[in-house]
Amino acid sequence: MDTLPVSIRLNPFKLKEAEGTPVPWNCWGRILSQRPVFTLDPLFHAGAYYVQDSSSMYVGHVFRSLLSDSTRTVLDLCAAPGGKTTDLAVSLREKFGNGFTLVSNEVMKQRASVLRDNVALWGDPNVIVTSVDPAAFAHLRGGFDIIVADVPCSGEGMFRKDPSAQQQWSEDAVLLCSARQKRIVSDVWPALRPGGILIYSTCTYNEKENDDNLEWIAAELGGSIVNLPNEYSDYGVRKSRAGLLLKAGETLGEGQWVGAVVKDGTPGPDRKDGIAPKIKDFHPLISGVHKGEYKGRDFVPDNDWALSLDFDRTLYPMVELDRQTALEYLHRDSIFLPQAPKGYIVVCYRGLPLGFVKNLGARCNNLLPQRRRILMDIK
Repeated sequence: MDTLPVSIRLNPFKLKEAEGTPVPWNCWGRILSQRPVFTLDPLFHAGAYYVQDSSSMYVGHVFRSLLSDSTRTVLDLCAAPGGKTTDLAVSLREKFGNGFTLVSNEVMKQRASVLRDNVALWGDPNVIVTSVDPAAFAHLRGGFDIIVADVPCSGEGMFRKDPSAQQQWSEDAVLLCSARQKRIVSDVWPALRPGGILIYSTCTYNEKENDDNLEWIAAELGGSIVNLPNEYSDYGVRKSRAGLLLKAGETLGEGQWVGAVVKDGTPGPDRKDGIAPKIKDFHPLISGVHKGEYKGRDFVPDNDWALSLDFDRTLYPMVELDRQTALEYLHRDSIFLPQAPKGYIVVCYRGLPLGFVKNLGARCNNLLPQRRRILMDIK
């Protein structure tokens, strides 16, 4: 397992430089020479980068190639743990600034909790996290310009990385996954506007879950398959019947397949504001920036506010921590800042906020959420 490639993708709004070999199809991707202990890197907890397989980043490349000035409302349908969501968020922010909405959905509650935390660390205030069945989006008719569906699959592309995936594979599992994928896309299809784009991806190789399904979507739901150019054949990317295939051992990372369909119909007027309609109806896990709440007369800032790209750094004192003290904060140990002013303070590592403490003088109250504390030994 130690010989498998490991890659990260930088958050350019927090960190623009890092060691590693560039990923050809993502300017912020880096392939590392060895796997560090990410849990013990405060920059990881600051949302400076995301650990993501380089093949998985190819979906983001396809997304960027299909972006236009009118594709400002996007749904990442099966989004946990958040790799593709954070990649899409960077692409949208680089193109539109604040003029976009990205809805990141995960139906499984436990996985949705992981997604929520990863989105919070990334810090983009234009990402909304929901946890609903794909069918729930159907009433937002035409609400999305692009839907990215990285659907649950039989996982053939993960066999090298995860031997248990091979043990769980069967022909029946492939047929079950293929049927489930059709159901997922059919349920969400009304939410895609006429002329909008569905980007469909899996981490498996077989045609039943990939080319066959994309052709079924185009024929049965109404659309035209996009002829995606293969710009990276020199890096092992293959052209398949209806999309592009990356296979473990042939390319830089693990397995990935991706294709796209344009929905039939005449597009409406270009959307300029990037606002998806009625998302509030879904009771999102994250929507915008929650700054905090009053407890008596005391306003207690929300820890995630400090991580947001919208955070105003002039509002609270900022205190730089060395690596060991930063890890102690992330471990939720008691830290002492005798030279810092009393009250609420933002603690930082290499200039990036990690969160809030309330400095009482003799000690600090740690506002890091308990569920995010480092559990391993930090010494």
